[in-house]
Amino acid sequence: MRQDEYNTRLGITAALGAFVIWGLAPVFFKWLAAVSPMEIIAHRILWSIPMLAGFLLLRDGPGFWNRLRLPPKTILVLALSGTLMVGNWLVFVWAVNDGKVLATSLGYFINPVLNVLLGYLVLKEKLTRLQTAAVVLAAAGTAYLTWFLGVAPWVSLALAISFGFYGLIRKQLGVGPIVGLLWETLLLAAPAAAYITWLVIKGNMSFNHVSLQLDLLLIVAGLITVLPLVWFNVAAKNMSFSAVGLFQYLAPTITFLLAVFFYNEPFTQGHAVAFACIWTALLLVSGQSLWLGYRLRRLGVKSA
Repeated sequence: MRQDEYNTRLGITAALGAFVIWGLAPVFFKWLAAVSPMEIIAHRILWSIPMLAGFLLLRDGPGFWNRLRLPPKTILVLALSGTLMVGNWLVFVWAVNDGKVLATSLGYFINPVLNVLLGYLVLKEKLTRLQTAAVVLAAAGTAYLTWFLGVAPWVSLALAISFGFYGLIRKQLGVGPIVGLLWETLLLAAPAAAYITWLVIKGNMSFNHVSLQLDLLLIVAGLITVLPLVWFNVAAKNMSFSAVGLFQYLAPTITFLLAVFFYNEPFTQGHAVAFACIWTALLLVSGQSLWLGYRLRRLGVKSA
């Protein structure tokens, strides 16, 4: 097998692994329904740290410590991005265990279109006609759902906005995703540990007080955080950016199917219109990216 064929297969396998885990995440967090979302997130932060550090040590060896050396300003910005990340995690876990899995799916479908809008508003990137149409269409679908339900889809919007701004901040930092995540979790370790200590003092701690199975699940929460990110990085290194971009729709699609067909959450006319608008918007954005990549390859230009 040629090296480029091997790399492509490795990239596809890694992308499938990452996005399938992210798509099935509601199943995992449903198993932790007996634990408060705040405790779940605290464990997710604390157990991620040794796993991230272990991976970086295996990957970089002695160079691990040099990679962790960042300017104080960068570390300060990572504290902000880490706060957004934890906010996103908290909303997601709460929504899953409150029977709002469909809302989480909608939020992560909105996110790529929101990224296009943030690129235009913040990074001054130009919008093509198709991208403009996609943003308008997604906004129209969300507005219709708001009108139909009589209330804004706050869970979906909170997930999309927090993850959108998180991605925007990280894009401008130029810090590797795993190094950045390790710093974010390190910066949040003290508040997480303080919260765990407070639970112990109050006698409200679930870890080590319910069952061994629950304890193992809380530890695995760290692995659920780290493993798909590692696989995502493998995919990004071995596949085109546009191909990885298409794979990102796999996770919310799996979540959507779980919500409707497994958890039997109500799928109303408002949801049908909103999802139809957003899926069409994603097709416009993705289709244009694929076409541009094809044109560049025909011209012999290597895309970024």
